[in-house]
Amino acid sequence: MASSPVIDVFDAANLEDPYPMYRQLREQAPVYRLPGTDFYLVSSWELVTEVTGRSGEFSSNLTATLVQQPDGTTTAFDMDHGGQAIHVLATADDPVHQLHRKLVSSVLSKRIRTMGPTVDELVDRLWSQELRDGRIDFAAGMADKLPLALVAAVIGLADADVPQLLRWAYDSTEMLGGVVPVERLGALVTSAAELAAYLHEQLLFVEGSAAQEESAHSLLGVLARAVDTGELLHEVAVLTLVQLVGAGGESTAGLIASAARFIATDPEVQQRLREQPHRIPAFLDETLRLESPFRGHHRHVTRDTELGGVPLSAGSHLLLLWGAANRDPTMFTDPDAFDLDRNGARAQLAFGKGVHFCVGSALAKLEAVAAITALLERSTSITLDPDNPPLWVPSFFVRRHQSLPLIIH
Repeated sequence: MASSPVIDVFDAANLEDPYPMYRQLREQAPVYRLPGTDFYLVSSWELVTEVTGRSGEFSSNLTATLVQQPDGTTTAFDMDHGGQAIHVLATADDPVHQLHRKLVSSVLSKRIRTMGPTVDELVDRLWSQELRDGRIDFAAGMADKLPLALVAAVIGLADADVPQLLRWAYDSTEMLGGVVPVERLGALVTSAAELAAYLHEQLLFVEGSAAQEESAHSLLGVLARAVDTGELLHEVAVLTLVQLVGAGGESTAGLIASAARFIATDPEVQQRLREQPHRIPAFLDETLRLESPFRGHHRHVTRDTELGGVPLSAGSHLLLLWGAANRDPTMFTDPDAFDLDRNGARAQLAFGKGVHFCVGSALAKLEAVAAITALLERSTSITLDPDNPPLWVPSFFVRRHQSLPLIIH
């Protein structure tokens, strides 16, 4: 194997366009240790998928995250508090994970079958509110707002609280992005505490009360019953809700805006989708492959082992780079090209793989289909605004547009 490269993962160019860096990692060091840390970046399709199948050695517990220090060095920030942290849903291991997933899925599977009209109504409302003089910021106006409104509806939270929930949600993923200025940390910690306190109160209101019957078909109601029967601790139920708010809209927002950008920058794809709207689901799979909304997810090494010939010590950390694996040429021919006719695009890893495959993936695709269908049906052409170029959120954790100004004809 070639000698390991020296890579600054927080370099502005790598945050803006990580794909040259991902290519370098795949080719030179598919299991790459970040200097000065016990974090390893896993970038090839083969090794990323291998890790998802070795859950005994690679726990989903989020025990640390990467942080860039003011002097530019990279360190690991402990999130496990000496083994005292509570891990829920996506960051829990079986059998705990299966219990949490079952409770959440029991609501999602029922609601998704009936949410089509609600999604369409929200898209209509946002389109009317946000389109002005043939211009719309499709990231801030549609992609950000639609998912959190649906997450709130599934949980059973008030529509009026959605703007605040959106701020809390993006603050939570900003904390994991690695590039938080020191002076911003206090505000983000406060935001996390406010979100937890809000959800604690919402759940407490439903637990052991008549309101539980009114919330029977919401996630609040399901979790409250689980607390009342002793199936869940109250704090576990709260943290499950925190995670769903924090991450529930993130992947959908990333997908919707990236899809809209591909449409705006590729006239041929745009025309084909107008003529063949039944291809929109395939278009979204290719979008997910090329622009994975989560750049990666964490794993905790539970015992001494090895991966790809690299020895790993117990207690070290992995970051599975979905975005790198999804462009691996051993899996996808001409992987950096957008190909609406690509065979196998549905195999992409943007929603994870294995037991932790995203529990809300079906809802995310339902929302994305509705938003992209509306964008195409209500226009004759869509282009980027030449005076206002798109911006990505600076993050090592998520791949989401901060803004996406479009001109709509």
